[in-house]
Amino acid sequence: MNKRGNIVLIGMPGSGKSTVGVLLAKALGMAFVDTDLELMQRTGKKLQEILDQDGLAFFLDQESETVRGIKIRQGVIATGGSVVLEPEAMAYLRETSRIFFLDVPLTELQRRITNIRSRGIAFAPGQSLEGICQERLPLYRKYADFIVPMEENAEDTVEAIWKIIKKNPGESGDP
Repeated sequence: MNKRGNIVLIGMPGSGKSTVGVLLAKALGMAFVDTDLELMQRTGKKLQEILDQDGLAFFLDQESETVRGIKIRQGVIATGGSVVLEPEAMAYLRETSRIFFLDVPLTELQRRITNIRSRGIAFAPGQSLEGICQERLPLYRKYADFIVPMEENAEDTVEAIWKIIKKNPGESGDP
């Protein structure tokens, strides 16, 4: 078993982590886990309900516990955008995975995200999408093993990740 056999996708909400993750897992013949879905299953609530009813601190704590509970070793994991705010979760992911940051320009995120107040995005009261991006971008870059600019479509992004894996074999399985 490889120490870092998983492939983890991090990035802003709306960056395409789940879409790219499903396609990448299929292309590589690996399992797929979406930590947002795991968090909802764990709590029995939608993401926005957790934030509204239990608050941001509880949400982040539950997200961290959910991530640290993932036990697959050869899979693709799409994380929630706020996972980088939890050092324990990121330490766990760094031990078990190679981390790919899907880098999407703010203007594209603004185009994609029209429901910031109801989508289940973890942010402080009064914080804008731009503020979230400014807070998290240094963390995404800090934790990433590889930075992948989001391509025109998800398939092209999968291809870009595939090329990185082929150039760096031996940790996340050989394609």
